[in-house]
Amino acid sequence: MRRYAIPFTLVFLLLPITVFSQSRPPEAALNHFKNALKKGGNGDFDGAIEDYTRAIRLSSHLNASQSSDSRLGNSLTDYSTESVTVIDPFTANAYNNRGLVRFKKNDIAGAIEDYDQAIKIRPGLASIYMNRAAALRAKGDLQGALQDLDRAIAFKKDYSEAFSNRGSLKLDLEDNAGALDDLNRSIEINNRIPEPFYQRGYVYMALKQFDRSIVDFDRAIKLAPDMAWAYQGRGTAYMYKGKMLEAIADFTRALELDPQIAWAYFNRGLAKVYMGHENEAQKDFDESLRLRPDMKAQLEQRIQLARHLRRIGNQP
Repeated sequence: MRRYAIPFTLVFLLLPITVFSQSRPPEAALNHFKNALKKGGNGDFDGAIEDYTRAIRLSSHLNASQSSDSRLGNSLTDYSTESVTVIDPFTANAYNNRGLVRFKKNDIAGAIEDYDQAIKIRPGLASIYMNRAAALRAKGDLQGALQDLDRAIAFKKDYSEAFSNRGSLKLDLEDNAGALDDLNRSIEINNRIPEPFYQRGYVYMALKQFDRSIVDFDRAIKLAPDMAWAYQGRGTAYMYKGKMLEAIADFTRALELDPQIAWAYFNRGLAKVYMGHENEAQKDFDESLRLRPDMKAQLEQRIQLARHLRRIGNQP
């Protein structure tokens, strides 16, 4: 398994069409939902969770029955609603979105609970399975995540984002061929989104096809110039090719866009060691360990490798 996981694509749900029908939820619930979307977008995760919770309470009521409502979505999976009777699919969207916010707060268990509730209400909605897969992956349940992505694709055959996420997950599972198939399929469906390109770039890197890897990272950056992980990936590919100046420039750009990418500090430090700038490198290593203390075990080994490669490169 590779040393770091590529972030999954996640999907927030907006107001469903039924909100504008005769069965619309209370106006107060709609207002809380809209406020939660704004707060989440502005980084106010606690405020967003509070508003989604209020929207859920206003649009549903507790009931001890175990009936299901065919209006609420595809009934291909047998889920009961023993704890909640839902007015309309709006409530499922609120659960899904609250799960996403909890996921961003690293409340993985809470996120999974919300996705479970959303799936009980709308068992045929592919995007909820895709989102739950991200939480299961973060929990370490890679097979459970794979099953959810399989379900998402079964419900929506042309779901580019689900193919892209499943390709990334298969790379986690060291199924490089399967990962490449899924990412190629994602790009066939939609070649205007950056995620499958930078994810495929990591597959090519695992296959040691560094030139192809760089081409894919270039494409991702062209589509999304502010995608930090694409710069991190391209910098890593440059480092494998011995192009340390280009690598350092990409790691620096990645950190300008997202200062929380510990691997960008780690790899930039290694590139500086290779170039003989060990004092500067130590600052990067310190920051990478502050963000990810678990990196310490492999840090010294990789520093020694970078020094060894530097000595080999300097030999006449």
